[in-house]
Amino acid sequence: MDCGTSLVKYILFIFNTIVSVIGILGIVYGVLILKSIGTIEVNGQVGFPPQALMPIVLISLGSIVVFISFLGCCGAIRESVCMTMSYAVFLLILLILQLTLVVLLFSNKDKFDKTMGDVIDNAWKSDTAQEGGVFDAIQKSLHCCGASSSLDYIAKGQALPSSCCEGTCLNPLNVYGGCRGKFVDLMSAGTDNTKYVGIGLIAVELIGFIFACCLANNVRNYKRRNAY
Repeated sequence: MDCGTSLVKYILFIFNTIVSVIGILGIVYGVLILKSIGTIEVNGQVGFPPQALMPIVLISLGSIVVFISFLGCCGAIRESVCMTMSYAVFLLILLILQLTLVVLLFSNKDKFDKTMGDVIDNAWKSDTAQEGGVFDAIQKSLHCCGASSSLDYIAKGQALPSSCCEGTCLNPLNVYGGCRGKFVDLMSAGTDNTKYVGIGLIAVELIGFIFACCLANNVRNYKRRNAY
């Protein structure tokens, strides 16, 4: 094995080791966020609130990155053409999916914000102010009140539930703001971070893809020359 191929091999191994660590840190960060958000209970059923979408996506993406990086490490250290090319293909698929997601997030921000707002509106319409219901659980999780504001309850002729206020609801200063605006702002900030992290990952994955293709090609040529 020539010096250049050996160099590419160890660069790819070190590169994927670093990416694996980043993926693990992403998983840990997502778990910590998910833990801070907590779960909600609706009619005896325990689940995650809508704002848990981002950390769940982060955990899923981190798991995929760790798996692909592990494949790359094994392929590089074993000088396996099959494993290295499999790694390159998986990396290319992940790269294309991330690029598509980033483009969609950049070009459809208004639609995304509207969709997130519709999530709250639909939850409000389907479960208006039921104590222990879906919207009550959302209010407890987001520290908000009503779809647009606490006036939504007044318009329905209903008293504010305890989840609408910090302390007693008799003091107007204790009443939280509307859930729609708070949820849209939260998800919008999350997608902004996702876009820029995605761009960084695409650049890193492109480098890994190039190194993997170079290594697989060099190993294949080396084995072919030694076969004669």
